[in-house]
Amino acid sequence: MTVTFQLNGEGCRFDGDPMTPLVDILRHERFLTGTKAVCREGFCGACTVHVDDEAVPSCLKPVGLVHGCAVTTIEGLSSGNQPLHPVQAAFEAADAVQCGMCFPGMVMSFSAFVRDNPHASRPEIKAAMVGNICRCTGYERIVDAVAECLDQARKAGQLVGGIHV
Repeated sequence: MTVTFQLNGEGCRFDGDPMTPLVDILRHERFLTGTKAVCREGFCGACTVHVDDEAVPSCLKPVGLVHGCAVTTIEGLSSGNQPLHPVQAAFEAADAVQCGMCFPGMVMSFSAFVRDNPHASRPEIKAAMVGNICRCTGYERIVDAVAECLDQARKAGQLVGGIHV
């Protein structure tokens, strides 16, 4: 079966089994290795990508279900002349990244979260972390990074993920 979709803003075509997990296409066919295949059960969040702007675990998403959709990976998250998405920059500034295995999935999950929740509280940020596992940190730096990202955007009146806060 032929599946076509937009991948990081460019046309993408896959000829093969429509039940192939999207994470395998991204990593092995398109060499976008920022998306990590860790648990393959949708539990850890390391393989999170955006499908039509919704954060989803790509290990559980058969490629046939993205036909006609827009898929964004960590490699396609920043736009224009911005080298990093605001969430990526906040993670870096807060030194929230340890080994890097969970980092891309966390950024993908939280970039959708801040877009949809520009005035989120710390408890809401913590609740949004469900579905993302990090074995290296105590999560507080990650929560700090997201809170700081939102706070900085509010203070500057900037856009975060396309939403004016």
